[in-house]
Order: sequence, then C-alpha cells, then structure tokens
Amino acid sequence: MAIIKPFEAVRPQPEHAAEVSSLPYDVMNTAEARQMAEKNQRSFLHVSRAEIDFPEGTDEHSQEVYDRARDNFYKFMADGTLFQEAYASLYIYQQNMQGRTQTGLVACSSIEDYFNDVIKKHELTRPEKEEDRIRHMETLQAHVGPIFLTYPKNDEVDEIILSVTDNEEPVYNILTKDGVRHTVWLLLDKDKTDQLVSIFENKIPFTYIADGHHRTASAAKVGLKMKEQNPNHDGTEDYNFFLSVLFPDDQLQIMDYNRLIKDLNGLSDEEFLKKLNEKFVVSDAKPEGKKPKFIHEFEMYLSGKWYTLLAKKEIIKSDPIGILDVTILDENVLNPLLGIKDVRTDKRIDFVGGIRGLKALKQRVDSGEMKVAFALYPVSLKQLMDIADSGKIMPPKSTWFEPKLRDGLFSHLF
Repeated sequence: MAIIKPFEAVRPQPEHAAEVSSLPYDVMNTAEARQMAEKNQRSFLHVSRAEIDFPEGTDEHSQEVYDRARDNFYKFMADGTLFQEAYASLYIYQQNMQGRTQTGLVACSSIEDYFNDVIKKHELTRPEKEEDRIRHMETLQAHVGPIFLTYPKNDEVDEIILSVTDNEEPVYNILTKDGVRHTVWLLLDKDKTDQLVSIFENKIPFTYIADGHHRTASAAKVGLKMKEQNPNHDGTEDYNFFLSVLFPDDQLQIMDYNRLIKDLNGLSDEEFLKKLNEKFVVSDAKPEGKKPKFIHEFEMYLSGKWYTLLAKKEIIKSDPIGILDVTILDENVLNPLLGIKDVRTDKRIDFVGGIRGLKALKQRVDSGEMKVAFALYPVSLKQLMDIADSGKIMPPKSTWFEPKLRDGLFSHLF
C-alpha cells in the first residue's frame, strides 16, 4: 500500500508566489530559462537552473552551478521570499487549463515504495540525467521539484479534498503566463490529514509515476546513500521521502508527443513515400494538417505537405507495448527507414509536446532545421497503467502531460 506523509514545506510568501513559481527545469533549455527569468530575481529558475546566473557557455553541470543553486535557495529563505511551514502539513494543489481541472494532494512519498514497486514506473532513466539531479539534491539538501504521481480514483479522498476546496480560502491563486490557474490550499484539519494518510496506506495499493522518472530515481538513490551513511537510521528521516503531487487517474489527460527528424537517411522524398506505402495506407491530408483522430493514425509533414498514414493490420501487434503508436512508428519507420536506432540518444531526432500544436512541427520543417515531422495519437492513461502494472517499459518519449506542475511552490528539506 502507498505511504504518504505531511511535511514542513518551504514555500513562497503569498505576495511572492507568482514571481517565484516557474516551469519545471526539464521542459526548457538554458536560453529559454534565461529569457523566462529575465528581470525576475525571485524566479525559482535561479535555483532549478542556476547556470542562468553565469555567462553563456558555462557548463550547467559544474559544481559552481550547483553551489549557486544552493546559495540562491537559502538566500530566498533568508530574505523572506520563502519560508518554512511551522508544522508538517499536506496541501491541495488544483490546476485549471482551458476549462479542464485536476486536483492533487501535495505530500511526501516513500523511497521504499519506489524500491518495492509500490510506486510503478513506465520509463527507463538515463544515468547522466540522474547524476545531474543527484548532485543538485545533495548540494541543496532539498527536493525542489515535485514528482507528478497518479493513483486509482478513490471516492473518500475526493470527498475530503472537495470539503476543503469548496469551503476554505486558498493560500495561493496564481494565473501563469501560459493561461493555467494554480490554486493551493493548506490542509489545516489534522483529522482530515490523518484520514488521507490512512486511506492511502490501507486502500490505495499502488501509485504511478506520470512525469518525473529521473527526479524520482535520483531522490531514491540520494535517500538510500544517506541511509547507508547514517548508523542511527530508523526510517523516519526526511531523506526517506521525496516531494510529490498525487492526482486521481480520472482527472488526468495525456497529450501527444510528436517526432521531428533531420533527414531521410539518404532517401529521396519519392523513395521514402514508396517505402511507407508498404506498411501504411498513405493519403493526402488537409493542406493545414490535422491531429490524428484515433489510434494507429499518424499525420506526417514532409516538404511542405501533410499526409495521413494509417497503419496496416499486419504491423499492429497485440501486446501492450507493440500496440502503441510510438512502437509502430519506431519499428516500421524510424529504425528501418530513417536509421534512428535509439531515440534516447540519436541527435537526428527531436520531440515536441502536443501542447505546441501542429504549427510547431510545420515551422521547424519549413525552416529547414528538420526534414520530416510525425504527429501521433496520444497514449491513454489506461495503457500507461497497464504497462506499468505488467512491469514493462514504454518506449522513450511516449507521454506528455499538461498542465505542468510549477516548481518553487513547495520544497522539501532533508
């Protein structure tokens, strides 16, 4: 069963919350982070991407950058931008984007649940990305980016959360530049806090990582290392837990995660289209393009023109991984035709979340930066959970969740 616990959050003073909150560190590059934090000395990007405080070209993985992140974090605490809650609490975090609302519970989750597979995974992680967050966490002695978890809907949890959001004033109510409203309530009622902890411990057998596999793995490894170094370890130490936001599965939506490739691996347009016809029914699409309407339908943009690709039955497998559109594209186009052997490491491929729309794909192909783009139908949350339950791993870059959690609204010291 799932273990959650209240924690003494480090969070912004209400008057600074809008300035502090930032997008997660891993949805932008350094140049974008510089632009986002420009003229905002309270932006949490000075903690999560401290290289923006150094000259361009500075190695973002140098120890001086991690040290600056630590200094900025504790400076924010010293000057009153951030403060630490006087007592351990849970929080309710609601996001509203384009009329869709999801409401989660901010808590600390157990690293033992991660190692014991109570927290289910669906992605592999890359050692260099883990190492970056490990060094960041160890230098700050804090978790400063919440992990996005989901759990099977529970009516009792819903009822408790609703009793708070309907009747109490939020501590934060922020509308960010991307049009997402972020509202946070502090759960003051100890009885309700205890009930929530008990419900997870006794009635929710698993939670699932929706977004944040690298941060979760890093937090778990840091906690394990600190456990091994502590001769008086008893399991209650803060390093045994990591910062998380848990949303019920019925409120989440996965968006498409689309592909761009720099070249056709030596093929002409005509040769490429001819080979595609062996595995797909290829037809002209609307001049302006359209998003795929159902599973196994793909949209492709090539040389100024949109095409619809419908996978032929003989290439569709019945197993949980083989049936995914990302697998179909990998096994029938990216690998055999375009020579993309590993989408995690190949420099010829890039990925664009569906929130940016088809225009982002078209622009990058039209600019000459990329040669061809593929728009995919999104993976369902049921598919994600079924794969995680089976112990299997989804292909890389299979899911894109929106809205993103904001960094800086909560941090956890350990």
